[in-house]
Amino acid sequence: MRVGIVCPYTWEVPGGVQAHIRDLAEALIAHGCHVSVIAPAADDAELPPYVTSAGRAVPVPYNGSVARLAFGFLSANRVRKWIREGRFDVLHVHEPAVPSLSMLACWAARGPIVATFHASLERSRAMAMAAPVLQSILEKITGRIAVSDAARKTLVEHFGGDAVLIPNGVTVSRYAEGEPLPGWGPDGNVIGFLGRMDEPRKGLPVLLEAFALLAPERPALRLLIAGPGDPGEVFDRVPAEFHDRVGVLGMVSEEDKIRAYHSVDIFCAPNLGGESFGIVLAEAMAAGAPILASDIPAFRHVLGEGQAGALFTTGDPAALAAEAARLLDDPDLRAKLSEEARLAVRKYDWSIVAREVLRVYETVTEAATGVVEDV
Repeated sequence: MRVGIVCPYTWEVPGGVQAHIRDLAEALIAHGCHVSVIAPAADDAELPPYVTSAGRAVPVPYNGSVARLAFGFLSANRVRKWIREGRFDVLHVHEPAVPSLSMLACWAARGPIVATFHASLERSRAMAMAAPVLQSILEKITGRIAVSDAARKTLVEHFGGDAVLIPNGVTVSRYAEGEPLPGWGPDGNVIGFLGRMDEPRKGLPVLLEAFALLAPERPALRLLIAGPGDPGEVFDRVPAEFHDRVGVLGMVSEEDKIRAYHSVDIFCAPNLGGESFGIVLAEAMAAGAPILASDIPAFRHVLGEGQAGALFTTGDPAALAAEAARLLDDPDLRAKLSEEARLAVRKYDWSIVAREVLRVYETVTEAATGVVEDV
């Protein structure tokens, strides 16, 4: 089967959708499919052989974050050319409601089209105004996938219709083993965070305030932070006497990300909302890191209502500090959560998830009489 996958966000900036598409593409290739991905990308970005660049992206505020998207005549022409030359059996677009390549691909193509919806969004005037335009796009989609109940709810409430629920995937074996970073744990004293430091909804300020509450009574406590953003803004939020106990790695390679997961005693996900799944959470679970996460619906679901990780009141630094102290003081509980996390994450392994996606492809192509074409 020839599969064309459209990524709306720039390839070289880490994100859950990009990671999902990368791992899905590689899982489908392992299943014998011919896969081509088109994505925005910087001119100097290093791309896998299966990725075609649609040109540079521009930053646009979206869903409490800054998304880097590509939209316009140049991008549209490159998408059309890619569709025409690809002769795909199925076109798989991600986040078609976002003004980027997926939307352009839906306008440009006809034939079997599958769409995956990732985002969890509140109802808004802007979404209501855009609904008629988006409806014309959604009418061309022959198969719909939502990665979570929250993403499915967003789709149903904003646009109507329904979707097959297929969760985000994680390549469990990739994260299962790893050497700790030099000078770090796990030693009973390290809390870790991975995410965009400058994105408010990722909740890093909540963790930093909790760290400031814990540090005076725990002289060995340290905080390991990885992800893009300004380290100066992190240290501005931490009392000066604790600066030497905070490590800021910045953006890390895939190898160092895995090592970071294996360097902590608690992996903290203090997100404030807007998450429909939490791929970073699943990666940390695959690494066996004991999880402490904010009690948002998506995280509660992935963690089995607290079975595979501890939860704290969203946005409450004191609650985070209290729960972190409980975990740090109880190595047996951490070991139990680690084991539960490794067990719970198995159902999200790409070896399972990719087969479910393939079944959707087979359903939409059964009645098709030809390949995907540009209109």
